[in-house]
Amino acid sequence: MTDLNIIPFGGVRENGKNMYAVNVNDEIFILDAGLKYPETEQLGIDVVIPDFEYLIENQDKIAGIFLSHGHTDAIGALPYLLQQVQAPIFGSEMTIELAKLAINKEEANRSFDDYHVVNEKTEIDFGTVKISFFNTTHTIPEALGIVMTLDEGQIVYTGHFKFDQTVKETFATNYQRLAEIGSKPVLALLADAAGTEETGKPAASESQIHDYIEEAFVEAKGKRIIVAAVSSNIQRIQQVIDATAKTHRRIVLAGNDVEKVVSTALKQKALDLPLPQEELFADLKDLDNLPDSATVVLETGQTGEPVKSLHKMVKGEDPDVTIGSNDFVFITTTPAFAVESYVAQTRNMLFKKGANVKQISADLRSSGHASKGDLQLLMNIFKPQMLMPVSAEFRVMVTAKEAAEEIGMNPENIILAKRGDQITLTDEGFVKTGAVSIAETMIDGDSLKDIGNVVLRDRRILSEDGVFVTVVTIDRKKRKVVSKPKMTSRGFVYVKANRDLMKEAGKITIEAIEDYLKNAKAFDWNELKNGVREKLARFLFNETRRRPMVMPVVMEVNQNRRPHHKGQEGDKKGKKPANGKKQKNSAKGKKQNQSAKKPANKQNASKNAE
Repeated sequence: MTDLNIIPFGGVRENGKNMYAVNVNDEIFILDAGLKYPETEQLGIDVVIPDFEYLIENQDKIAGIFLSHGHTDAIGALPYLLQQVQAPIFGSEMTIELAKLAINKEEANRSFDDYHVVNEKTEIDFGTVKISFFNTTHTIPEALGIVMTLDEGQIVYTGHFKFDQTVKETFATNYQRLAEIGSKPVLALLADAAGTEETGKPAASESQIHDYIEEAFVEAKGKRIIVAAVSSNIQRIQQVIDATAKTHRRIVLAGNDVEKVVSTALKQKALDLPLPQEELFADLKDLDNLPDSATVVLETGQTGEPVKSLHKMVKGEDPDVTIGSNDFVFITTTPAFAVESYVAQTRNMLFKKGANVKQISADLRSSGHASKGDLQLLMNIFKPQMLMPVSAEFRVMVTAKEAAEEIGMNPENIILAKRGDQITLTDEGFVKTGAVSIAETMIDGDSLKDIGNVVLRDRRILSEDGVFVTVVTIDRKKRKVVSKPKMTSRGFVYVKANRDLMKEAGKITIEAIEDYLKNAKAFDWNELKNGVREKLARFLFNETRRRPMVMPVVMEVNQNRRPHHKGQEGDKKGKKPANGKKQKNSAKGKKQNQSAKKPANKQNASKNAE
């Protein structure tokens, strides 16, 4: 039997960060390498990526990285992975071009050139494994599912998919290819479950969304339209382009991110322009010269989260676009649960500015992911022996499990995996046989190093309870405090209104230091500061019921410094005159001063000799 196990690095019990390693004998096949955007409590974090330690330790075994589509939740971790692990990358032409955009942002990766373009007619023979592909329908063209064929059967990874009969050819699913895969044994199905939780009204077809966007543009007659969309949602950008042309407007691309994506899509002919490019697009620098009634501003934000850019625009922090009362703001993305409160806050600010606001998710259920019915249809085609729901949070994975049970699948054959679980093929089927330690890596700025939970905890404390700093000077030799503590606070209390609190905190600082200096057998700076910190923290909590970050700053002074000699003082006075007779006197004084020092030097020399 083939030695086979599957390890999720992300994409399970979370939204985003899709990455799965399939170990076949001595080879590792990586399916996607995505990131996710931080939750609200992950203060200051830019993105979250999988932990690559396992792959670094086994990089000689990596056969390749196989990409399902070009969204950041499938390709976003590549720039960080390739700085530590080198492996060939396989994907559709559109996916590879978008991956290059992401990878080449990091200077260390610009020499990497091991890319391989594939399509659903491609088959790659790795010996014990053959890799092939199938087209899927998603919000980006040339999305692929991945099939790994072994002697025992097939492992199928859907990537992100849905079934929609109204999409254009570049987004269409090849149902004949699905039937071909389903005609052979499918050992395991790693299926997109992100849309299975939705109940009530069915998801709108892309043709319905197309008509809805055109109607919204017509309603905005006379106003400037600002569209917030995800930059990699090529399908939505196409619908905005069509509506712009129909209402005789011009598009201004706000942001380098969307410019690159649109440029790449045009080169790959993934976008269909109803008008010549120069008639349809206008430069951002010409925005002020365009009439509102003829303008569409398409913005996506640098990290693909367009609501953040809207927030800057409405606050007047965007250098190019400021939202006003004659703007029609159209949010064409469905925000994640983690940012719903942020979206509501932004909408409120937009209304205060007098702008008209329309959000597609308020009127239509728009999704690029499989519904419950879509998942059941795919399972009836493939008839997998084991189902692993992926690309979803845990509660959504449970709904996918329930959907599979409804069509007769044995619950024992449905695995709700955790990050790092080793799902191994045995004679009895797939079972959990252990786990690999796979944490999350939090990226802040350009550093590849993990920020870590300690830093996040400190940031959370600072954001919630602030910081309290006490600065004091001690004489370690005399074992006493020589200056009155100076205290300041940021984000904790207003100092001037809490003088009594500050005064008492100063007393506690002195008491804590004097107590340590009196009783400590061996002096240790960390022990001293920790003692001050603990006593101050206890006092401040008792007085305010809050826990600020307490930062004691203890400095040392030596009060036994030797005073200046009179000759030295005279020398300083002698240097002040800058010209004339006084300058000569200064020189003379300097010579006398040097001769005056000789006996002292001799004395020191004889003293050292003794």
